[in-house]
Amino acid sequence: MQRRDFIKLGGVGMGALTLPLSGVAVSAEQLLDKPMDVAYKKKLADIALNAAKAKGATYADARIGRYLNQFVTTQERVVDNIVNTESAGIGIRVIANGTWGFASTSNMTPDSIAKTAEQAVAVAMANSKFQTAPVKLAPVKGVGDVSWQTPIKKNAFEVPIKDKVDLLLSVNDAALTNGANYIRSILFLVNEQKYFASTDGSYIDQDVHRLWAPFFATAVGKNGFKQRAALGNPVGMGFEYLDGREEDKIKIAGAGIGYKNSYDMVEDAAAAGKQLQAKLKARSVEPGKYDLVLDPAHLMLTIHESVGHPLELDRVLGYEANYAGTSFATLDKWRSGKFQYGSEMVNLFADKTQEGSLGNVAYDDEGVKTKDWDLVKDGILVNYQATRDQVHMIDQKESHGCCYSQSWRDVQFQRMPNVSLKPNEKDISAEDVIKDVENGIYIAGRGSYSIDQQRYNFQFGGQLFFEIKDGKITEQIEDVAYQSNTQQFWNSCAQLAGKSDYRLGGSFFDGKGQPSQVSAVSHGCPTTRFNNINVINTARNV
Repeated sequence: MQRRDFIKLGGVGMGALTLPLSGVAVSAEQLLDKPMDVAYKKKLADIALNAAKAKGATYADARIGRYLNQFVTTQERVVDNIVNTESAGIGIRVIANGTWGFASTSNMTPDSIAKTAEQAVAVAMANSKFQTAPVKLAPVKGVGDVSWQTPIKKNAFEVPIKDKVDLLLSVNDAALTNGANYIRSILFLVNEQKYFASTDGSYIDQDVHRLWAPFFATAVGKNGFKQRAALGNPVGMGFEYLDGREEDKIKIAGAGIGYKNSYDMVEDAAAAGKQLQAKLKARSVEPGKYDLVLDPAHLMLTIHESVGHPLELDRVLGYEANYAGTSFATLDKWRSGKFQYGSEMVNLFADKTQEGSLGNVAYDDEGVKTKDWDLVKDGILVNYQATRDQVHMIDQKESHGCCYSQSWRDVQFQRMPNVSLKPNEKDISAEDVIKDVENGIYIAGRGSYSIDQQRYNFQFGGQLFFEIKDGKITEQIEDVAYQSNTQQFWNSCAQLAGKSDYRLGGSFFDGKGQPSQVSAVSHGCPTTRFNNINVINTARNV
């Protein structure tokens, strides 16, 4: 797929915004072809592992992958593009002379795989001349033959293209009928069929599904234009996410609807059209200090940038400095055991096990069983995100299970797991969070953002803004952005809603590394209040 065919999605951000759709174009029917037999995958993996050991590798793993993507775009009343791609091959990673080596191939013959394993060892041997200390891996016990699949009810690839197109055109019609002048709606579908084997004795077959259904609507008025993006979430689910069940809707008086475990895309598009017209007429915010009540569809991005990235251990150690900077959350702060990342009610955790999340798998890409662990507990920084070869640097003996590669051809490395904010132990509602606000702003949806190279000073916008007066949402306003720094912001956290309000947002396109890779990651949180935050007016004429 050519670069011009990709869409740069304004306001989504969070790194590179292109799916790795560099595979071979195929028909929609070919996406449903049966995967390679598991027994044959094991045979090929053993060829790789044995060839690597024969050449001197002390450790080796092999990842056989088949990556399927479907990409459907529409604009107003027409279909822009339908792309189906398939990519398959094997990536082999080894340790030889205490150093990593990696090689990959799409030629899946036994001879080619053996030669690729030997090439990986040769790379490690060459690299070892420049390495001062050997790689130190946290132990992992082999699990033998296991399998796992994303728990889906409707395989999105089995849904006819016509039904998908009809849905998107209905979305567009709903937005245009209700006040939008332009709209683009999209379906991103991903299926990763991944087989992992290692000299530790693991043979892990996983079938991973992800879906995202965004739209981007615009309305034009005499003073310019306004935009509103979809409020649905990218998910680790099947097509059932788009069923839009009534029980999954969370209604906020005066501010519309939030979506939890399913999404009504047509309903959201109709609301977007009406809200765009309100945006064209809404007054600009008066700059100053406000209490902010942040909807989960907005706060997830702030979590991503101010918690997820700065607590990646490789970024903390400076290994990721050339891609979006390092981190203010240095090891001395963690070692002190006293660094106040947030207020006492702030509990942030990492995991790759939440059902419905983008990062949900049973094992990561180096065969580690996934889990959840605390990053910030009662406001105190207590841990980072680390892989097998990193945890010894923070005096730990067990990998966190957050290693990932975007494809068989790319080497796996530390990637952000799902990073989330725990809800209030009391199951209070969003209205309960709002009711104590005398002068505030309610923000929903992801907007523009900017954060410095240490993930500290930042500015965030949003999709929708509503004034709060005396505990109630009053009118829609515009041109809002808030400024703070990570520690100040999280220490201003004053109230959270409970588990019934907890929702997963996320990014389909989190970028990292050189050469860059993308991964998909979710962030869960409830509606949350932050007191006394600086708000600026972003209007061009101010």
